Amino acid sequence: MKIKRIETFSNRYVGFVRITDETGATGWGQVSTYNADITSEVLHRQVAPYSLGTEIVDLDDHLDRIFEREHKFPGSYLCRAMCGLDTAIWDLRGKKAGKPVAALLGGSAGPLRAYASSMKRDITPADEAERFKRLRGEYGFDAFKFRVGAECGRNEDEWPGRTEEIIPTIAKAVGEGADLLADANSCYSPARAIEVGRIMQDNGLVHYEEPCPYWELEQTRQVSEALDIDVTGGEQDCDLPTWRRMIEMRAVDIVQPDICYLGGISRTLRVVRMAEAAGIPVTPHAANLSMV
Repeated sequence: MKIKRIETFSNRYVGFVRITDETGATGWGQVSTYNADITSEVLHRQVAPYSLGTEIVDLDDHLDRIFEREHKFPGSYLCRAMCGLDTAIWDLRGKKAGKPVAALLGGSAGPLRAYASSMKRDITPADEAERFKRLRGEYGFDAFKFRVGAECGRNEDEWPGRTEEIIPTIAKAVGEGADLLADANSCYSPARAIEVGRIMQDNGLVHYEEPCPYWELEQTRQVSEALDIDVTGGEQDCDLPTWRRMIEMRAVDIVQPDICYLGGISRTLRVVRMAEAAGIPVTPHAANLSMV
C-alpha cells in the first residue's frame, strides 16, 4: 500500500483523518480526542512525512520507524497522531477485503456489553443514582460506572464526604443484578486507595479503576495486592515498554488500553498479546467522542 494523500478534519474536540492510496481508494480514521486540532498538526508534521509515498507492507514496522525517526518526541501527542494513520489504514484494509475491521481482527460484529457512565464528578450521589436508574429502565444497562475522589486529587475528594456517600448510594439504587464500577482517576495514595477499595468491596463493586497516580505502578500494585476487587488501569499509557513492565509486574488485574491514546489498533494489539500471554484480561478503553 502506498498513501498518496493524508487529510485531516478537526477542531479542538474531535479529529478525523482520510487517507487516499495509489489506486484512489480511501480510508477513514481518527486522531485522539482532547486537543484534536493540535494532534492533527502533529500528524501532518511528524507522521505524514514518513508515510506519504512509502510502501507500507508491515504496519507495525512502519509505526516503529515513525517512532524511531521522531525519537526526541516519544510522548502522547505523537501516539495520538499515529492513531489517525493507523485507524485509517485499518478502515482501508477492511474496505478492500469487503469485511468490517472487527472481522479482520478475528472478532465478530455481534453485540458487546456496555456500561453507563456520566463521566461527572460535579453530580450529587442522589442525582447519579437517579440517572442510572433511568438509563437502566430506558436502555437496559446492567453495568454502571461512577467516579470517586477528585481527578489527580492527592487524596482530596470532589467535596468532603462525596466518595463515602456515593458508593453505598449507587449500590443501593442499582446494585441488584448489575455490575458496578468506579474510577478514581489517579486520586489516591496507596493507603487511602485501599481504604476506599474496601468500602467498594463491602458494597459489591467489581471494578476499581486507576486508584493511584497511573504513572506510579508500584503504588497501584500495592492496591491490587491488598484488595479482592479487580484493580484496573492503563488508559493513559502509550509507551510499550511501560506496558510490558506493567503487565510483567502485574500492577493491575485488568488492563485497559485506549486505541486512540496508545497509537492505533496495531499497537493496541501488541498490548493485548502481552496481556494474553500473562493471562490478564483486557477491557479496551474508549470515551468522549471516540469512534473506537
